[in-house]
Amino acid sequence: MSDANPVERWQADLEEAGELTPAIVEQISRLHGDRGVRAIEAVGENRVKTYKDFTIVVGYDDEYIVEDGGCTCKDSEYNLDPDDPTECCWHVLAVAIARRVGHVDYHDMWYSEVREFL
Repeated sequence: MSDANPVERWQADLEEAGELTPAIVEQISRLHGDRGVRAIEAVGENRVKTYKDFTIVVGYDDEYIVEDGGCTCKDSEYNLDPDDPTECCWHVLAVAIARRVGHVDYHDMWYSEVREFL
């Protein structure tokens, strides 16, 4: 897998390991910097939640919908190059990590209905 891009490499390594090993944490942190660190923290704090309609990440000020590798946060909207696979907001990274380690908090309800109460 030496010809894979660095994002595919850590994702494949994580998929195989099924857990965040020190080497994988280092790969993510080196490639994604502070965004990677924040993503790992969010997974550890169980802030990745999947509903029937969306996967969301609970941020510090709001909840962000992550869908098809994109996110509703301002970082994704204004700061990142959508054509560069190494440029992801920490919400997208958190979902990628959580899914590979089986650490997604699943809710058997529609997020759109939950949002009405928030």
